[in-house]
Amino acid sequence: MEKVLLVALFTLLIHMAETLAYGIRLAGIRTGKLAAALSLTGIVLLLARTSNMIQGPMTATVVQYARSHAEYDLLGHFRIIIAGASAGTLLAMLLLPTVVSLSTRVLAHLEEAGSFPQMMRTSVTLDRLRRAGGHLRPPTRQMLARLRIGGIPKRLLLTNVVVTAIYTIGVLSALVASYLYPDYRDAASQASGLINGVATVLLAMLIDPQVALLTDKVLRGEKSPSAMSKMFGILMVSRLCGTLLAQLLLLPAAHWIAWIVRFF
Repeated sequence: MEKVLLVALFTLLIHMAETLAYGIRLAGIRTGKLAAALSLTGIVLLLARTSNMIQGPMTATVVQYARSHAEYDLLGHFRIIIAGASAGTLLAMLLLPTVVSLSTRVLAHLEEAGSFPQMMRTSVTLDRLRRAGGHLRPPTRQMLARLRIGGIPKRLLLTNVVVTAIYTIGVLSALVASYLYPDYRDAASQASGLINGVATVLLAMLIDPQVALLTDKVLRGEKSPSAMSKMFGILMVSRLCGTLLAQLLLLPAAHWIAWIVRFF
């Protein structure tokens, strides 16, 4: 159980970091430093999505334990891990105003330092870390009032829900398939990388261009900055819905992976 909670915490941090990347972009738009913000966002997403691949080896030991202990509730413990993804996304939503405020300072320091490593050396000090608490911003009613679907393509939101669900359970469903169908253990467990890869490509092809188009309109003055805040807020909500949908898809996805493995 301790290892499951550790993986759930790790999953929480991954999904929180990915969701908070929206806050960095929003800070870049508000400060006019979008290129620097996109660079910083790319670093955060790269670290988060690479870390998500480490989830496989960490959870594989849980599956090995379940094989030798028939009473072990593997699905129940995997659902705890998925709950960590939901908790991380929800926490990111609550921290969004704080992250936007902090990101404006980070972007200013990045511009002064000229590179991310140099900024880490010169700007990350104990004194500044102590003062980071001054950037705490609670969510406001105005933020909640913006969370209306009107004006946001419903297809985009549905796509984000489905892709997030696939991304959340890619590793876990493959491991469940290897547990339920031991004859196809190796092939099923290796499918996780392909599933996550497809989900990442779908995010890059279907979600990011829509966000980029709206960003261009905001920068040209065709849309107000509040439209961008609304878009990111709705996308966060759809990500949360995606992690909840993942709970329902965990077992069906495992059977589907096993069927694909047997078919090929």
